[in-house]
Amino acid sequence: MQLDSTELTPVINRLKRAQGQLAAVTRMMEEGRDCKDVITQLAAVSKALDRAGFAIIATGLEQCITQEDASMDKKDLEKLFLSLA
Repeated sequence: MQLDSTELTPVINRLKRAQGQLAAVTRMMEEGRDCKDVITQLAAVSKALDRAGFAIIATGLEQCITQEDASMDKKDLEKLFLSLA
């Protein structure tokens, strides 16, 4: 299944923000910042990645339903969904 990148622009933007957040976490660790601050930022990165993954799967599900994509069956989609759980 090929995803339409124009539909995923918000997801791409979210991933870019997460990339910046992850760089900030690395920098914070190198600077010896407070553990609580580092963990808070790391949790934000993790949540952003989870949301991006779920958005990608939701878009894929929608495309499979509307376009009847034969390359992905229900079991394949379930595996993708569970990989984020």
